[in-house]
Amino acid sequence: MADFDLIVIGSGPSGRRAAIQAAKLDKKVLVVDKRHRVGGVSVHTGTIPSKTMRETVLNLSGWRERGFYGRAYRVKQDISAADLQERMTKTLDHEVDVLDHQFARNRVRTAVGQASFVDPTHVRIEAEGGEEQVHSARFVLIACGTRPYRPAHIPFNGTNVFDSDEILAMPKLPRSLTVIGAGVIGVEYATIFSALDVSVTLVEPRPTFLDFVDRELIEEFTHELRDRNMSLRLGSEVTGIEFDDHGRPVCRIASGRDVVSEVLMFAAGRVGETDTLNLAAAGLEADKRGRVEVDPQTLQTKVPHIYAAGDVIGFPSLASTSMEQGRLAACHAFGLQPVPPPEYFPYGIYSVPEISTVGMSEEEVKKRGIPYECGIARFRETSRGHIMGLETGMMKMIFSKKTARLLGVHIVGEGATELIHIGQAVLNLKGTIDYFMENTFNYPTLAEAYKIASLDAWNRAFATSTSR
Repeated sequence: MADFDLIVIGSGPSGRRAAIQAAKLDKKVLVVDKRHRVGGVSVHTGTIPSKTMRETVLNLSGWRERGFYGRAYRVKQDISAADLQERMTKTLDHEVDVLDHQFARNRVRTAVGQASFVDPTHVRIEAEGGEEQVHSARFVLIACGTRPYRPAHIPFNGTNVFDSDEILAMPKLPRSLTVIGAGVIGVEYATIFSALDVSVTLVEPRPTFLDFVDRELIEEFTHELRDRNMSLRLGSEVTGIEFDDHGRPVCRIASGRDVVSEVLMFAAGRVGETDTLNLAAAGLEADKRGRVEVDPQTLQTKVPHIYAAGDVIGFPSLASTSMEQGRLAACHAFGLQPVPPPEYFPYGIYSVPEISTVGMSEEEVKKRGIPYECGIARFRETSRGHIMGLETGMMKMIFSKKTARLLGVHIVGEGATELIHIGQAVLNLKGTIDYFMENTFNYPTLAEAYKIASLDAWNRAFATSTSR
């Protein structure tokens, strides 16, 4: 008999969801995490801290009220790094407490230490003091998450050159910041610090960024960033980082147009935390970015009783999808056949302003050759937008001209990550433009943008002699 039915390596979104699902099936579960507190990257250095920092910045800076009171308006005049960290600490403590309680009431055992495979069915747990335990398991889930990619040519020093995890513990707020990498993490942090009136330069070697987002939305987003004096250096290859006579990092650009700032953050990618797992002993291997390959339907690795889920398996690397992956892996391991997840799930980018998208972009619709029409709504067209003092923000909806079905919803602006779920529901239920035009939305709300955008599309492509 194995010691445990399931050993989970990592307690992030996918690990904890798998552990609790297995426990609810009356299975004996052990969760192993090298941190002293559960939660994984999501709680300690990723999703929760960065989103808490964002909310704190928007509150203390008075960002949401500047449409009425001007760009100089602030709730707190002198915002410090300690102000940001105080709220992060409180939020983190609450998240850990909730997770500890969930594990306790579901009788999930936890162990602190570095996990590694002894063979395909045995896992070694090495504690900080050198103590070792070896446990056997019927099934193992690799849910160890990722860490920032730290190339050798970047002189990380924990003082003024940071990775995306270290930036959370920065001792003081800088007057200027260079962010290398215009992926989701780089864009989020760059815009958060820009909202604090820090002079930010975002450097990206590719000529475009966030390529999975509808291009019209990115154009709107880019215009807003430039309007507030944020510098975007797209198509700028970084050749090295040096320090000037004042100790400030200098980002050397291939074009010769260098960037000097008080602080530099490198946010160009992440790697799976698999290098310490001794995957070879389990008959597994990781790719050059530390990711483990799985069957996308079952989450099984090439060793059938070993599963992997979350960021360690790569795209889409979202906390929301990771949770579902963990649940599906546990269900499959113990013989359940859960209903497949809906076809469409939303992406949320917690930048300032937010971006959220679900379904096909206009570029994808064109590529598939689907006749379509778009409808646009500006948040300033809604009464709620007036009340909130919103000067920017837009919603774009895409409909099939042949069937009138919704194909995609794309939002940039205040509340985008909340608003997107209306579009997600209609999309997965194969709804049409009629839903948005015929239903009543609370007034005044930003959700009215759905009706405005749908009417815009109707008037462009569907209107007949009977107008709406």
